[in-house]
Amino acid sequence: MIGIFDSGSGGLTVLKEIRQRLPGADVVYFGDIKNAPYGVKSPEELIALTAAAIELLKSRGATHIVSACNSVSAALAVSNAPTDMIEMIEPTVAAFKQSPAKILLMATPATINAEIYQNAFKAIGIGIETLAIPELAGAIEFGQSEADIEKIISDALAKVDCSSFDTLVLGCTHYPFARAAFQKVLPETTIVDPAIAVAEKVASSFAEEGGGSTAFLISKDSEPFRNRVQSLFGATTDMIAVLK
Repeated sequence: MIGIFDSGSGGLTVLKEIRQRLPGADVVYFGDIKNAPYGVKSPEELIALTAAAIELLKSRGATHIVSACNSVSAALAVSNAPTDMIEMIEPTVAAFKQSPAKILLMATPATINAEIYQNAFKAIGIGIETLAIPELAGAIEFGQSEADIEKIISDALAKVDCSSFDTLVLGCTHYPFARAAFQKVLPETTIVDPAIAVAEKVASSFAEEGGGSTAFLISKDSEPFRNRVQSLFGATTDMIAVLK
């Protein structure tokens, strides 16, 4: 069984791509909505939350783990992460090998400050620009309006020279839910969703075991989460369990 975790609904974008490639795999998904958003938390908090999420998924039968949250990547090396666990950054960066793209990475403060993406791109000879957006993941998670989300993106991009990049990497799994807003603000920019590269890595690394079941666990009830699960997967209420 594949276990996937995120601070909330962002990882559903990764699950969607995995499902397209491994429709027969059993999956358990954990969204830690009670502690969302992760992107503004300290490294120490992220380490504890990561360890707890992995243990929860293992207790529910997961034998393979996918971290669908960019912000926790810096915590993985010091948590109880399985050695074969797949996280967001390595597959994403590998997809850009020998690419001429001029890249801007937009992500949470935790992801940017950890410099995991910057170091990984540097290792393959690519320099990138970065831009942290502290409030965007939370705005998406808790269902703020499209107009509010577009304003957050526009205000953040006002701080950079948009002619200096031609490719935007969405360095938070929540951001694909706002892809239309990103594209509206940056109509000429190529937008890359790392969920695709991660799902391809999962499909090539983990066997398709089970009967295609999906279970959703959340640490706090959330109408936006339920709506997204219903929209993406047609899930019924009994497929989503709120942890006590």
